[in-house]
Amino acid sequence: MKQEPQATIHPLAQFAATLQWSDVPTPVQRRTEDLWVDWFGSVLAGCKARPVASIVRFALSQGPAQGPSEVIAQGATSSPMMAALANAAASHFAEQDDVHNGSVFHPAAVVFPPALAVAQSIGASGEQLMAACVAGYEVGIRVGEFLGRSHYRIFHTTATAGTLAAAAAVGRLLGLTPAQMQHAFGSAGTQSAGLWEFLRTAADSKQLHTAHAAAAGLMAAYLAQDGFTGAQDIFTGPQGMAAGMSSDANPAKLADGLGTRWATAETSFKWHASCRHTHPAADALLQVMQQHGLRIEDIARVTCHVHQGAIDVLGPVTSPSTVHQSKFSMGTVLALAARFGHAGLTEFDAEFLAADTVALRDKVAMALDPEVDAAYPQRWIGKVTVQTTDGRVLHGRVDEPKGDPGNTLSREEITAKALRLADYGGAVGAQAAQAAVARLWQVGSWPRVGTLVGDATH
Repeated sequence: MKQEPQATIHPLAQFAATLQWSDVPTPVQRRTEDLWVDWFGSVLAGCKARPVASIVRFALSQGPAQGPSEVIAQGATSSPMMAALANAAASHFAEQDDVHNGSVFHPAAVVFPPALAVAQSIGASGEQLMAACVAGYEVGIRVGEFLGRSHYRIFHTTATAGTLAAAAAVGRLLGLTPAQMQHAFGSAGTQSAGLWEFLRTAADSKQLHTAHAAAAGLMAAYLAQDGFTGAQDIFTGPQGMAAGMSSDANPAKLADGLGTRWATAETSFKWHASCRHTHPAADALLQVMQQHGLRIEDIARVTCHVHQGAIDVLGPVTSPSTVHQSKFSMGTVLALAARFGHAGLTEFDAEFLAADTVALRDKVAMALDPEVDAAYPQRWIGKVTVQTTDGRVLHGRVDEPKGDPGNTLSREEITAKALRLADYGGAVGAQAAQAAVARLWQVGSWPRVGTLVGDATH
């Protein structure tokens, strides 16, 4: 019988399968801990939201009713897959989870939930958990970069690349060999999905996207451990991801600087509680208002000079009907930022349809800017032109929105943000949230990953 030739192991599979925490430079280790604590706040903010509650009810109905993995702040445990499903949904509701600019990808929502669920199940250490999460970040970011701008116009990259990111993180915890990791990538890639159409009608799909990516990636890794095979060239094969999902895929991005360029450390925190495409313009408008002492009644017109990706995602949202949809409305975000100094969760909830918000929202327009578009997605430049009621034309520019690596949050700001989000979610009391965040900062010293909320045994 003719034997099939042995497949060449992709460098990305080799990297993900063999990464150790000691391989990660100390500054990147600290950054990963920052991202971990930041993610926790988003879970607590979103865990009681209506669409999240639907997914949690589904997960718990599928069982088991009790298991080794925590469904965070729900007073429940289940299997790793169901816990990952529920926690990933909660992670992506408040629009405060992290984002990597170059890949336009939200890693935390699809990496930490499955990795945590599996780490709790197998008794992994904190270092093992963190190493797995770095593997997930590095893989997911590179897959997002590989798929390119054309992919993001139709597909929600966090949902598609996120499936591979989840598989990498879980595969690393399970100790997959490089060959098994490659099979896991094949199984993850064939399940990757997520379309932007939901945004036009304010549907709940965004939480389903992260839930599915986390669970599907987890399943791909466990199947690979059991000998299940996946496509060996899921990225660039004739009927692989690039062929079906992109017109500008760049395979060189997949292995770009593995082990030397740490994409995890390039990840940005979100300051405003809205789509990241709105942040540069919001910061630029705030700059103009502060420099010129403007009040909202002084503003006659705002033009946001943006990249095409912002127009593709935000353009369909003209009259948002829900709080979540309003976070994808450039006018709403800028109006809230102008009124309150930032566009936060409570501002969206209480004020997204207020008369003053709508009045300013309708004065905001987007225009494609060649400089901004050429810099994107590596850099997200914010440029606005503000016309005032007294006839002035003012210009604002921000090269690094607050939260970007060059304008990052301190650990004190990250802690404060996490506790603010916990308070907003209302599922965990202030003392319990403070204790949990304090423990999370010490994750690298945990001999075994236990529950995050209400467990002081680390």
